[in-house]
Amino acid sequence: MQVRVGCEFRYRAPAPTPTIWQVRPRPEGPHWLLSHAWSTTPALPVSTYLDAYGNVCDRLSLVEGQNLVRYDAMVDVPAGTDPAEPGAAQLLIEDLPNEALVYLLPSRFCLSDLLHDQAWELFGSTEPGWARVQAIADWVHEHVTFQAGASTPTTTAVDIWEKRVGVCRDFAQLGLTFCRCMNIPARYVFGYLPDIGVEPTGAPMDFCAWFEAYLGDRWWTFDPRNNIPRTGRVVIGRGRDALDVAMVTTYGGAVLETIEVWAEQA
Repeated sequence: MQVRVGCEFRYRAPAPTPTIWQVRPRPEGPHWLLSHAWSTTPALPVSTYLDAYGNVCDRLSLVEGQNLVRYDAMVDVPAGTDPAEPGAAQLLIEDLPNEALVYLLPSRFCLSDLLHDQAWELFGSTEPGWARVQAIADWVHEHVTFQAGASTPTTTAVDIWEKRVGVCRDFAQLGLTFCRCMNIPARYVFGYLPDIGVEPTGAPMDFCAWFEAYLGDRWWTFDPRNNIPRTGRVVIGRGRDALDVAMVTTYGGAVLETIEVWAEQA
């Protein structure tokens, strides 16, 4: 199955402004990048690197005044829904692979050390493994209300625990924080998610966030915002939390005027 994904940002900069972008699909995964293109107005040079988490990052400097940055791609994705394995086991910490250990630690927005007691009170009686992670996703889905604009770029999982309202970023961060409290490695993921096999909400398309938990011998997708298996996910970035995978980082006073995101079956 092919999907078209991309985004367009319009910025106004008071002076030349360096920026870093994470809007391109990751180079590995079940998706396969078929074609892609940048376009900028005015024309801006772009250079690329991979960060410490393997995410594709692009550097470009906005010019003074109006800037239009557009990314468009065609991606091949599996036709099925998110893989699932209800029997996947939770590993003992001593049996985890080295690369998973960092995803047990508290991070900037996922303060698992502050929600440890609450998590064990809620989920301590659940069966370790897939059932426990699904119980966490279910709880977040049922107890947090989705509301656009309800949180800010600095909102933490503790804030969402207290306020019970947020966007998909917040659902993901609270869910993965609870997993870390329960000694389950969990990492933040964001990307494109087309409305394939589901009723469109009518809201403008946007980037989407979910989390992955390490069970058995691999990472598995859990999405507390939607909480149903979905088709067509295209991963852009993975990290400890949203801090590691910001869509755009600007080093200056550039103002975002408009943003448009698309993700649709081709």
